[in-house]
Amino acid sequence: MDIEEEIESILYIAREVSVYKIPPLKVNEGHRASEWGDLAQPLWKGRLRFIEKSTGTALQFEDSQTGELFARAEYDPSRPSVDAVLDSSRYFVVRVEDAGRKAYIGMGFAERSDSFDFNVALQDYTKRYKARLNPEPEDEASPHLSVGPKKDYSLKEGQTFSIAIPGRSKISTTGVSLLGSSRSGSFSSGDGIPLLPPPPSVPKKR
Repeated sequence: MDIEEEIESILYIAREVSVYKIPPLKVNEGHRASEWGDLAQPLWKGRLRFIEKSTGTALQFEDSQTGELFARAEYDPSRPSVDAVLDSSRYFVVRVEDAGRKAYIGMGFAERSDSFDFNVALQDYTKRYKARLNPEPEDEASPHLSVGPKKDYSLKEGQTFSIAIPGRSKISTTGVSLLGSSRSGSFSSGDGIPLLPPPPSVPKKR
């Protein structure tokens, strides 16, 4: 019987992280890495992978050489299993659950750039997760656009329009053609603006 392997996407990988045994969280207080004892003596060191499958995402702590699984923490943005500590940007607390049992472990990165990239990976996945839960409708019309029929404001053949200049008399009684020729009518006296005559034509050579 053939079994198809599920596609696994790696959202983030750290070559080396340290795992610590941490004391219980005090009431109304956050976690502090300075309370974990000697940070140079971790409980475990190895590789961290943040992976995504069709069933969800998880943090996997694995042996750097053999890939043997040390611990696994499911990651659900609706109930995050990762918390930052109060006194450092390189250390986090991870909630690990197995068969109904729950435990908290400390996790530390050697470099701040690694912890920064880890945070970005969590944020990027959280955005995609929320976008899947609340997809934007594709066919909804924009509230700034008119949904009625378009109006045709173009002039039909033979139509003209008149231009009124404040403080001056009308140029033409029937308007000025868009093609530049004047319609019938006379100019009124006063400050009327006469139309300029057309340029002289070039005499034809005989």
